[in-house]
Amino acid sequence: MSATCPLLVAMSSARRYRILNVFNRYVYMGGEEKSVKCMYDLLATQHDVEWCMFESKDWTGPNAPSTFGQLRRIFYNRDSRAQFERVADEFKPDVAFFHNIFPVGSPSLYHAAKLRGLPVVRMAHNFRPFSVGGTLWHRGEFNENALRGKYWREVRQGAWQNSIVKSAVFALVLKKLHRSGWMDCVKQWVCISEFMRTKFAIAGVPENRLVSLRHSWSATLNPPPTTDGGYYLFLGRLVALKGIAELLRAWKMLEETLGDATPELRVAGEGELEPIVREAAQQSRHIKFLGLISGDVKADAIAHCRAMLAPSTWWEPLGLVTYEAYDFGKPMLAAASGGLTETIIDGVTGFLHEPGSAGSLAKDVQTMEMMSPQQRQAMGEAGRKWLLENASNSEWLNRFTEIVEKAIQMQREAG
Repeated sequence: MSATCPLLVAMSSARRYRILNVFNRYVYMGGEEKSVKCMYDLLATQHDVEWCMFESKDWTGPNAPSTFGQLRRIFYNRDSRAQFERVADEFKPDVAFFHNIFPVGSPSLYHAAKLRGLPVVRMAHNFRPFSVGGTLWHRGEFNENALRGKYWREVRQGAWQNSIVKSAVFALVLKKLHRSGWMDCVKQWVCISEFMRTKFAIAGVPENRLVSLRHSWSATLNPPPTTDGGYYLFLGRLVALKGIAELLRAWKMLEETLGDATPELRVAGEGELEPIVREAAQQSRHIKFLGLISGDVKADAIAHCRAMLAPSTWWEPLGLVTYEAYDFGKPMLAAASGGLTETIIDGVTGFLHEPGSAGSLAKDVQTMEMMSPQQRQAMGEAGRKWLLENASNSEWLNRFTEIVEKAIQMQREAG
């Protein structure tokens, strides 16, 4: 969904439900939080919705609990449970819609929901609660064994907050949570791609509780005029799993091959790898660092790029950057990783390269450079067509309402 979330959905005759939206906000806002807010706004067009919000920022700064206090609360936070119960008592929801609940919310929320007989629909934005780091990827390695409860590699790598100690504690929290039976209250797990659904099945989630439902998108009705400015745009967090190192290596290869004909790379975002991006921009006249951009500046950057890039090295759950590109009629060059393979049609709406391969990415850029303007425009138009046909707000809302109804029915059958 777009950041502004213009809602174009007409009210349907479906029954209205009372949905409690439960979310632990991160210290820094990212794509997940924007998606959660957009889902809330979309659900509010048909249902009665309410927030139960927790703040990771509460555990930072001088007034934060001690490290020991945080570790003690991360499995069972009585204050968070009390807040959840208070909101539930006042709102009287038919279903609780859980997103991220760590670290402040804690698994105590599952316990409270189970004791109340309140069915939970759990949105799976990433691989938690089956991964210590939430990504199944850290320091260049996949940790798929975590889906089977084997967290030792994630712990050894310090997958959570780059700390072995904190990762070990978190691994114990996940072990205890899975043995508690509290997650029985989750009647429906909503995965944002079919790829994620298959991974959650490996983790042992029953098939009748698993469903895939991609994000919807409020497509711009009258997109602003776009031009091909000849540059390629990366827009996202500057972290290792987004393939930043591979992206910069690909451009170095292009410079060695194409010389002065190398197209410009523009990188927009913030994150721990910002220093290496700044350094690359200082050393190459073909790389430009834009910093964190938003609003009209962001829209202008997308509208005038030749194509957008998503060289992710981890299993990208979905990749909303693809939706952003398609909304402006731009092709995507992305890694054949996770959910990206479900939104990009190789050779039609863009190109898919081998994940982690700078050479493969560079080859795709060269292929696009050899295409005519009309061919590139046709790719972008195909992406726009895919977006309009596959990311309808109304269809998402109808599907989600069916999921809510199924969760409620499963709770009734369970007694």
